[in-house]
Amino acid sequence: MPIITLPDGSTKEFDKPVTGLEVAESIGSGLLKAAVAMEINGETMDLSNTITTDSNMKIFTAKTDKGLEVLRHSTAHILAQAIKNLYPSAQITIGPVIENGFYYDVDFSEKSISSDNLGKIEAEMKAIIKADLPISRHIWSREEAIKYFKNINENYKAELISDLPKTETISVYKQGEGDSAFFDLCRGPHVPSTSKIGRKTFKLTSVAGAYWRGNSDNTMLTRIYGTAWATDKELKQHLRMLEEAAKRDHRKIGPAMDLFHLQDCAPGQVFWHHKGWFLYRTLENYMRDKCFEHNYTEVNTPQVMDVEIWKTSGHWDKFRDDMMTHDDGDRTFGLKPMSCPGDIQIYNNKLHSYRDLPIRMAEFGRVFRNEASGAVHGIMRVKAFTQDDAHIFCTESQMEDEIVAMVEILREVYTDFGFGDFKVKFSDRPEKRLGTDEIWDKSEAALKSSCKKLGLEYTLNPGEGAFYGPKLEFVLKDCLGRDWQCGTIQLDLNMPERFNMEYVGEDGKKHRPIMIHRAILGSLERFMGILIENFAGHFPLWFAPVQIVAMGITDKQNPHIEKLVKRLKDAGLRIEGDYRNEKINYKIREHSHQKVPVILVVGDREIENDSVTVRRLGSQKQTTMQINDLIATLLDEITTKQLPIIENNDDKAA
Repeated sequence: MPIITLPDGSTKEFDKPVTGLEVAESIGSGLLKAAVAMEINGETMDLSNTITTDSNMKIFTAKTDKGLEVLRHSTAHILAQAIKNLYPSAQITIGPVIENGFYYDVDFSEKSISSDNLGKIEAEMKAIIKADLPISRHIWSREEAIKYFKNINENYKAELISDLPKTETISVYKQGEGDSAFFDLCRGPHVPSTSKIGRKTFKLTSVAGAYWRGNSDNTMLTRIYGTAWATDKELKQHLRMLEEAAKRDHRKIGPAMDLFHLQDCAPGQVFWHHKGWFLYRTLENYMRDKCFEHNYTEVNTPQVMDVEIWKTSGHWDKFRDDMMTHDDGDRTFGLKPMSCPGDIQIYNNKLHSYRDLPIRMAEFGRVFRNEASGAVHGIMRVKAFTQDDAHIFCTESQMEDEIVAMVEILREVYTDFGFGDFKVKFSDRPEKRLGTDEIWDKSEAALKSSCKKLGLEYTLNPGEGAFYGPKLEFVLKDCLGRDWQCGTIQLDLNMPERFNMEYVGEDGKKHRPIMIHRAILGSLERFMGILIENFAGHFPLWFAPVQIVAMGITDKQNPHIEKLVKRLKDAGLRIEGDYRNEKINYKIREHSHQKVPVILVVGDREIENDSVTVRRLGSQKQTTMQINDLIATLLDEITTKQLPIIENNDDKAA
């Protein structure tokens, strides 16, 4: 009879086979109430599963990551059942868990719905939860499952089953009993009954369109998004965050600040306006200076190259559908999706000695991806963008020191922009990859050794490495607590082999260099979007396109304002004068909405005392300062890259 070993090392012995629910009950009524799933010998499964042999067991509540994932997945299935109850002719397709929630794609065909219908669907979901319907797993034959779903007009489900490998177990979950029971195709696991989902812990958030299987040739489905949490308090916190995120949406703030716009004639591409382009170039030049400080050389490579280059690099096999190509009749060319093969051509243009290494090449590479229209999102995910790419070619003995140096640059950059805390993910070999297991073993061991040397803690992100090598992913947290994956360091022993890269070693023989791919911002466009949302347009003074606006209380002070503007410009500050015949409060309010960090107001008294009245964005206070003191204070703030101080919450978002 089974002996169950719990995570703390304690054991529980049973005289007969036992379910997870029974084990939870034997531990305590509180755990029985909170339990949503379990792990037996490393496999996550339903609490209703029977345990017949000695096993290691973990019980998950919604307070754990695994438990919350199960809870969200189960909520998606309750959404599907509610839709079928309300719209019997609708066909449901897939409903996965996503960050902070879930979605379900539905073909309503005969009846379109909008966000106005979400309240009605939520009410039906709450009725299903209140009914405490049992949830059970059933194994069907392929033929039985296809026949069932076709008979109830769920043709998408039948198609999914038909496309599964012949060896795949067909797992179906049943919610409820009798004729009203709801069946859905799913691997699971799920909560044991619908009442495990709190009626006040989920919310349907939005409706969008999505093509079946992401193919624009297929039917357009309705995607319903939702969020679910362990407690109503966590849900309320998340909804407040969503409200604040909506205020900070870069797609609203960017155009409102006259930074950029997007339009259909250039899908997935950005029209940068003067102020936005200034920001973009400031970001690019900041990174250029960082590279120079850390002994990188800057290169630039063609945006279009013969497809044979992309075949050798492996990009053709991996990204062919996402690459933009051009055929001139005799040859096929590909717009570069990444810069690495071009930098390799520069390296291979001459023979190198070990004395030349390490070679650190930086490139602000313009790259192109044929993203599906549904995947494009503002300037965060576009079809044409610039990567702050770098490739380091070094010896094996130099590799760890180079990775250490890269992490130091990452820390410097992120700190300057206020992202002092970041998480690191270690992504190991994907299923589809270049090279041998021996090369991957060596690469992964070397990258882990570098992390150990750095004292860099990481979480494992299995199977998510680049197709040519393992990588570290650097995840930033913004002021709302949202995670953004930006920087990467990728160790590559495969491309040097495929491109026959060499250097002459100290022994006079030819050796393969190690190649390290590095990006800090990831893409300039995406990082710009992150900065806009993180600061809500209230940029640090050193980064703001217009740092200062000066104005007089009346037109009478305009001649003095002209001299003041020249004086501050000569000191190296970005200042504009507002000479319009408008009321002073109107001008202050307008420039505050434009997120100008410093507003200077001058009256007769200020002219007499060679001073200005200073208003800072995000503060209700105003101070009077001597002009020389103001210049010194602002230049110090710029030089030290101080972050903005926000006192008034109303000024945080546009």
